[in-house]
Amino acid sequence: MSAVLDVVALRSLVAVADCGGFHRAAAALSLTQSAVSQHVRKLERVVDRKLVAREGRQARFTPAGELLLTEARRILDVHDSALRRLGADEPRTLVFGSTEHAADRLLPELATRLRVAFPTWEVRFRLDRTARLADAVDRGTIDIALLIDYLDSGHNREAGQFRLEWYAAPDWEPPAPEEPLPMVVFDEPCVTRRLAVGAVTGLGRQPDLVCEAADLAGVLAAARSGLGVALLPSVKPRLEGLVVRDDLPRLGPAPLRVRARPGLGDDVAELAARAVREALEAHS
Repeated sequence: MSAVLDVVALRSLVAVADCGGFHRAAAALSLTQSAVSQHVRKLERVVDRKLVAREGRQARFTPAGELLLTEARRILDVHDSALRRLGADEPRTLVFGSTEHAADRLLPELATRLRVAFPTWEVRFRLDRTARLADAVDRGTIDIALLIDYLDSGHNREAGQFRLEWYAAPDWEPPAPEEPLPMVVFDEPCVTRRLAVGAVTGLGRQPDLVCEAADLAGVLAAARSGLGVALLPSVKPRLEGLVVRDDLPRLGPAPLRVRARPGLGDDVAELAARAVREALEAHS
């Protein structure tokens, strides 16, 4: 028999199914979208059938594609199991997602504790917004995520809390109470942005979003330049070039939770949650 199913191509096919499309599959496999497409076309040439139909960014499997997908999972399970038994498998990888708020101060401590907890794993990090991290975990493109999460879905593990404080440049002066309050915020989607705007409007005051930034560096730069106040989690050491403003409404602490992707072992998720709690305690 001359036809051969390539294991690498089969892995791309499974990733397209698990991630919901070629773009996300490419990100999960650290490949280009073109490479994933080539892998699928290679399989289509081998079986001489159309396997996947594109519908925008989504992928719809044909009946032949569904059949090969089932066989691909079986082949990969046997393949990977054989490598593990022979001691020839690659190191396992743990992809850990974190909000920038947490990573800004906790990442060195967290990276050390995760590598101690998983000495035989390769630990990688991805920084993003809470909403996008939660989606990535649910889709299985990252393994664990540390989220600012007020809604306990039942799939998350408690990891601690962040105290939220208002920060501004040392020489910043607020306008009169009847005037809009200049604020520096993240662009959407952002949990702390919604909390900040809600707290100010709760005072009966109009928020003036003078700067919307895509990342933490932009928020900090705008606040340090005196454009307005920013609501940020507070951990040690203090933010350089900014002071805490106690004349604005105090908010309760933001709950941090660890979410694990479907299928990840409970022992792995609990070890990761413990590493987060220990890192937070070291900075409290």
